[in-house]
Amino acid sequence: MRWLLFLSRLAFICGLFFLLTLLQLMTGWIKDGNLESTIITIGFFMGMIIVPITLLCYIILWIVGKKPAAIVPRWLIIGNIIVLFILLGYIFYINYIYSQTFS
Repeated sequence: MRWLLFLSRLAFICGLFFLLTLLQLMTGWIKDGNLESTIITIGFFMGMIIVPITLLCYIILWIVGKKPAAIVPRWLIIGNIIVLFILLGYIFYINYIYSQTFS
């Protein structure tokens, strides 16, 4: 079950990079192109794949009868859930803007 702890930590780091990406899109505080592309790649692409997969693993373990909180610290689980809700909110916001633009 060490894989779940590793996946949770990776998802949390990708979630932090996703929040940095949103901050970069709003403010443009990073001027280095290489650093900006790295943050965007980790935040958007890896974050949008790894965070939902991690939460799906939590749900599957919970359904099977094992408690993910016995393996992963609670703050890490809660942090990943919060990042997932922010990620979903961003996806719905972007889709709402594009649906208003093209209709």
